[in-house]
Amino acid sequence: MVNARLTDRLFKDPRHYQLATLSMLLAFGVTTRAFEISPIQIAAIFATALGVQFLGSFMTATRFDPRSAMITSLSLSLLLRADAMAPLMIAAAIGVGSKFMFRLYGKHVFNPANAGIVALLLMSQTIMPGAAWTPSGQWGTALWLAATLAGAGLFVTYRSARIDVPLIFLGTFAALILARALWLGDPLAIPLLRLQNGALILFAFFMISDPKTTPDGAYGRAFFAGAAAVIAYVLSYHFFISDGIFYALTTMCVLRPVIEAFDPAPNYRWGDPVSTPRFIARLHHPRPHPLPAE
Repeated sequence: MVNARLTDRLFKDPRHYQLATLSMLLAFGVTTRAFEISPIQIAAIFATALGVQFLGSFMTATRFDPRSAMITSLSLSLLLRADAMAPLMIAAAIGVGSKFMFRLYGKHVFNPANAGIVALLLMSQTIMPGAAWTPSGQWGTALWLAATLAGAGLFVTYRSARIDVPLIFLGTFAALILARALWLGDPLAIPLLRLQNGALILFAFFMISDPKTTPDGAYGRAFFAGAAAVIAYVLSYHFFISDGIFYALTTMCVLRPVIEAFDPAPNYRWGDPVSTPRFIARLHHPRPHPLPAE
């Protein structure tokens, strides 16, 4: 009976699938793609994230749950680079710490990994020049790799009831860059190659689709993902900001409470049953506020 309950909890919580998938992607990247990150740097990210998670849980008198901090650590290990350990540790501390510091209506405002990345990118342009960067080309543009990342991401987002978010984001972003190519008379091979970028797919399926930092209502999620794609496109192709996707997500996270005010829905909780998004009006039946550890 105990083993049955343990197995049910293991397969019911989508965080376990995300942890397994991100771990395999990191192992694949380190062994076959020559990622510019050392085992010591990865260990420093994990130690910092778990330490801040423990400290935050202690200060808020909540249960220590390492899973969120581990997901943040894996995301930072995949998407952020630095020559030294200190910037990566700062990113991990800011990312996990943001869950406890910036909260509204019982939910943390920012996606932890994205918050850490954006904070370090801004610091690298001001007080710590060149301290950290995002390796947008580390995955390459191989179609088979993009398809594999997308396939794994589809499964994880389905289990977390957020499969609509990456599809709307990527669909909107693809439509915009394809329209731009047609307008400029560029060969379609150019935007198609850009859409095969592994970092973009990783962001869409494993960061912007985080169920804890996306709107709970289906209409809200559609607007959230579509608007993020538009902002990312404008920043990337009109202001030539290579990290536009991360700034776009930060912007939408700030606006998310406003979006949810127009499309209220019950707060998502880990392990909720998977269901197809329904774009119909729903009454707001609030649940107890989720814990900071979530």
